[in-house]
Amino acid sequence: MKSVSVSQPKYHVANEQFSIQHMKRAGITAMPRAHSHPFVELYYLKEGERIYFVDSQVVTLQKGEIILIQSDEMHATASSEIAEFERILINYNPALLPTPLQDDTQWFNKRGFHLFRLMLREQNEAENLLIRMVEECQECRPFYETSVLTLFAELMILLQRTEPLSQSDNTKHPLHNLVTDVATYIREHYEKPLTLEETARQFFISSSYLSRIFYRLTGFHFREYVVHIRIQQAKRLITQSNSKIQDIASHVGFEHLSHFNKTFKRVTGYNPSHYRKEIKFRQGESLFQPNKEL
Repeated sequence: MKSVSVSQPKYHVANEQFSIQHMKRAGITAMPRAHSHPFVELYYLKEGERIYFVDSQVVTLQKGEIILIQSDEMHATASSEIAEFERILINYNPALLPTPLQDDTQWFNKRGFHLFRLMLREQNEAENLLIRMVEECQECRPFYETSVLTLFAELMILLQRTEPLSQSDNTKHPLHNLVTDVATYIREHYEKPLTLEETARQFFISSSYLSRIFYRLTGFHFREYVVHIRIQQAKRLITQSNSKIQDIASHVGFEHLSHFNKTFKRVTGYNPSHYRKEIKFRQGESLFQPNKEL
């Protein structure tokens, strides 16, 4: 089915630290690749249904729901059986929020995303605030940027006041559950020599079928996701320990240091030792605790 898009421009305020876009689209769509953003993503689904892959889970986002995605968290989105959808998308720097709302832990609790299932009254309030933000950007009246950020703060206060939602029941399709289980398996065994064929046997399916459905719902080829998880863990160990780079490479599943160095640089833009120095420069010596090893 051909995709038809009705889109308003993406508006930027606060020196491009905040953006908002309202889009309506008909037809089967998918992000061609998993991706991430330097800022937090807030996605409100006004109409339709969308499938997200984020934090190793396949999540079904339904009308009236909001998903918040941590900055730099890899994710992909695709159509469900309901092809048409309408959404409002925001990317923002948390520093724009009032101080009590800036702490990531209250939004994500060490997770890569937070799903908000709103009551009807809350949906109406949230949608009204979002539409008003778009309208302020369209009209560009005096102090519109201040107005947008004030409305945004109201929205985030509304979300903080919603009832907590268990994030263990975010899928409703057996296929989505299967891909979530495979992604979880990879995260739990990334240090081992994982292969598509061996993993497919673990789940009693063919390797070709696993390859096809995994890419369709995650935006990653199987091997790509294994590498992504390994580099993600390597970055954590490089910044949170004093362990040797060679030991870290082995710990996250790379047999050869040269292969690890090449892969790490391709993914991050730095070789591992330079990455450690860059993080140390940015965050200070306190990040590296003495005698902290793997």
